[in-house]
Amino acid sequence: MEKLKLTALDAEDLSVISAAVQDSLVAVRDCAFFAGEKRFVLLLNRFRWEADATVDTAHWRTHSALVFNEVNAVHHHDIPLRQPDRMLELLAVSQQEDGSVSLGFAAGRAIRLEIGRLACHLGDVGEPWPTPWKPAHPVE
Repeated sequence: MEKLKLTALDAEDLSVISAAVQDSLVAVRDCAFFAGEKRFVLLLNRFRWEADATVDTAHWRTHSALVFNEVNAVHHHDIPLRQPDRMLELLAVSQQEDGSVSLGFAAGRAIRLEIGRLACHLGDVGEPWPTPWKPAHPVE
């Protein structure tokens, strides 16, 4: 299996990354803002939506890094910062009308990144492993 490596420089590119990271799991401790470098990093346990289920009956997860450069500030909404082991489920990543980037998590949690310009990179690290669980969302 090839490792996924994507770059987003505009909102359309970011929508592709958003689809790739949907249903990723991330521990609060694995979300970090490096203010001096103007970089925000998330280490993800990513569901491999791009894996071909017709070739292999297993579903796959892998570790990935999601990196945003040129980040000026980070704002949290209902992120349990005092619970570093708490797992968050990433649902979507999008660029807002004001240029900021929103990371939307389950249970209404969110992180907003104030950025100078969009410069986002997603890369798989390590080897994928099989999982019997495929994320599912209720239809409303």
